[in-house]
Amino acid sequence: MTNKEKEAEVLARLAAQVMDEKKATDVRILDLRKVQGAPAEYFVMATGNVPSHVSALSDAVHEAVKKATGMGPHKVEGYQNAEWILMDYFDVVVHIFLKGKREFYRLDELWSDGEEVSVRSQIAKE
Repeated sequence: MTNKEKEAEVLARLAAQVMDEKKATDVRILDLRKVQGAPAEYFVMATGNVPSHVSALSDAVHEAVKKATGMGPHKVEGYQNAEWILMDYFDVVVHIFLKGKREFYRLDELWSDGEEVSVRSQIAKE
């Protein structure tokens, strides 16, 4: 694994851990490195309860990643409505949904060729 790949995995795990700590539900990391045509190396997905929770999760990820890496997202979409926020960190894309939006868009199913990375085992180790 190259340094770039390690950094992407660390960023994905950090985002997942932060959202788990902030009471997001169904937090998942998908490793998309072996999926042809994938837009990123990792997708991190989580569900918030209400729009204010979705935006708070986004804020928490932004702050944690900025503190750990000095890097902000390349692009953020959906923050205004906070029904589905996409945070693009190039190699890692964080998706934070309201439950209905996650069920409607079914990214978990669309990218099911990706390998799921265990979020819980990493959190339990720390």
